[in-house]
Amino acid sequence: MENVLQFLNDAKTFYLATSEDGQPHVRPFGAACIIDGKLCIMTNTQKNVFKQIQKNPKIEISGMANGKWLRLQAEANFDDRREVRVAMLEAHPELSNMYSVDDGIMAVLALTNATAQICSFTDEPETIKF
Repeated sequence: MENVLQFLNDAKTFYLATSEDGQPHVRPFGAACIIDGKLCIMTNTQKNVFKQIQKNPKIEISGMANGKWLRLQAEANFDDRREVRVAMLEAHPELSNMYSVDDGIMAVLALTNATAQICSFTDEPETIKF
């Protein structure tokens, strides 16, 4: 899992895909960290992405860094514990201009049942499950 987090951090921007009524939706994300042994991302409870994940928690993430690409399939589960929101903002203080721990809109999503592949044109794919 640490390899996946390092990849996402190296990529800086990664892309999260959801599905709604059979239509895929992809958008850029940039914050990830490990909290309580789970890879977590964050969003806003008022955004469509959050509503789509509530209806269907199956997501995919893709990104590129250092001549390689990542494909991650997972389930995203809302973790509303205050200590999780604190940990996310501590890991990404640049987001404190948009969110605060108790604003009611900051949503941390823990990724579970995950399979990631880190691929390149020259190496065998590295598969990571968590």
